[in-house]
Amino acid sequence: MPDIGDVPDPDYPLPAFHFALSLSRGGASGDASFMEASGIGPEMQTETVIEGGENRFVHVLPGGFKHPRLVLKRGITRADTKFGADCWSLLSGGFANAVVPYKAIYLMLLDANATPVRTWSFENAYPVKWSVDPFGSTKNSVAVDSIEFSYTNVTLIL
Repeated sequence: MPDIGDVPDPDYPLPAFHFALSLSRGGASGDASFMEASGIGPEMQTETVIEGGENRFVHVLPGGFKHPRLVLKRGITRADTKFGADCWSLLSGGFANAVVPYKAIYLMLLDANATPVRTWSFENAYPVKWSVDPFGSTKNSVAVDSIEFSYTNVTLIL
């Protein structure tokens, strides 16, 4: 229960539209603009064990963790951007090009002053899928790229 003297923070709850991404590959880093990020959060896998001889009890035991793919969406950009060229080179070249993961992809949720209030770090991320949303002659919207990343771990920093 909050104290009577607590003043509610006017910045909370935070809007989901104010976020930033930073990509880090080895010592180099770069920023990329995206309109949507999803696939945040690990999921614990479980195993169901039915107790023999006592049919009333079903035990759900913890198992390993799995991570959904990090999905980043943005308006289609020029083909010669560094980030786009790196992803396209990997995904269109088969295994002719080495898979060099990003050391980390940082996703930061920002407050009204553009200060990060929550940061997730996706370690050893590399693109595994690139798709383009359907085009339509009756649509009045931006053409959108979707890039999906696999990663080994996600860490909540703030």
